[in-house]
Amino acid sequence: MPTRYAKNATLPILIAIALGMTLGLVSPSLAIEMKVLSDGFIKCVGLLMPFLLFVLVSTGVAGIKREPQHRRVVRRIIVYFQLMSCAALMLGMATGWVFNLETSAVSAPPLPPESFLHELSLLSASSTLYRVFTQSLVLQVMFAAVLCGLLLGRGSSLGNRCLGWLEAGVQGVFFVLRIILTFAPVAAFGAMAFVVGKYGVSSVLPLLKFVLVIYLVSALFVVVVLAFITRLVGIKLTRLMGYLKEELLLVTFTGSSVAALPGCVDKLEALGCDRQLVRLVLTTGYTFNLAGTNLYLTTAIMFLAHMAGVEIALPELLAVLVICLVTSLGSTSVAGSALFTLIATLNILQLVPLEGVGLLLGVERLMKCRSLTNVLGNCVACLAICGWQKSIDREVLKQALPTQ
Repeated sequence: MPTRYAKNATLPILIAIALGMTLGLVSPSLAIEMKVLSDGFIKCVGLLMPFLLFVLVSTGVAGIKREPQHRRVVRRIIVYFQLMSCAALMLGMATGWVFNLETSAVSAPPLPPESFLHELSLLSASSTLYRVFTQSLVLQVMFAAVLCGLLLGRGSSLGNRCLGWLEAGVQGVFFVLRIILTFAPVAAFGAMAFVVGKYGVSSVLPLLKFVLVIYLVSALFVVVVLAFITRLVGIKLTRLMGYLKEELLLVTFTGSSVAALPGCVDKLEALGCDRQLVRLVLTTGYTFNLAGTNLYLTTAIMFLAHMAGVEIALPELLAVLVICLVTSLGSTSVAGSALFTLIATLNILQLVPLEGVGLLLGVERLMKCRSLTNVLGNCVACLAICGWQKSIDREVLKQALPTQ
């Protein structure tokens, strides 16, 4: 029994939240000083971010370019992934707006008058994006990663060696990432202690509302967008979910989308999908087609903006959408990467104070719906693109997933 709980990543977070709230109630002055713990966690993430984005984006682009048998389908894959990303980002943004997550319990420090937000309201969307791209280290790194991936995808001997080094770099970055994530309970303790100590226990209630909204918007995306796509393919979403129930349960209990990848590959091939196309779409989708992460990204930005009392006008909304489309390319299905992507996005936009992210650490482990939406969205993408390419055996598909 102790071993079972030791392996449960949610339990330390819950204990940290409880201890942080308790300290905030018992000793508010001491609790406020605990803010340094969450700030230190965020700074460590910020240091790792450029390396994480570079190795993931460059290896992902190189992998796509090196598929000689499916170069014609690359454009379709990109179009589909970007359409799904736009749909998820806009739905998350709209949901955050409609539910009005604003609360008076927490107010962030005011932004300086010369801040990017102040200037953004005076500039057109085009000049805003130009400023973002020219002054953001993160986007410059991602641009360099895309160029690097295109060069490595040419298949030269030097390119093969460099790609091997980058693949090793991916493993190294993931190793450091896992080490950083072990300190998430400490950061959650510091964030909760600071919030409760400074603003009172009522400040925790908006976080519960945020979790509820994330689950609601994920369910809405699944039953509207993904169900519509599966209908176009000729199957029912409920049948597909039943067919993938083992993989979805695995994701639920482990919190890792990657854990479901081998099973999803085997089952989609068994549905009559082209083997090479399945592997291409699923593996690239684990980096470039994370609907759950995109839903979380814009919903969290809207939540933090309302918490900070920041009004977001139309130019800012357009900038948020475009920048999220770019930064989401660096997301992965590794646990915690969505939070890293959120930090990178806020670093670029500077719409709200970055320390607000510390509030979300307390509920990070509750976002099971995010991973489930990622996995289900990638499986639907595989079926849709295989159907688009006429690379699926319809008879096998009908036998495995009857519509009646």
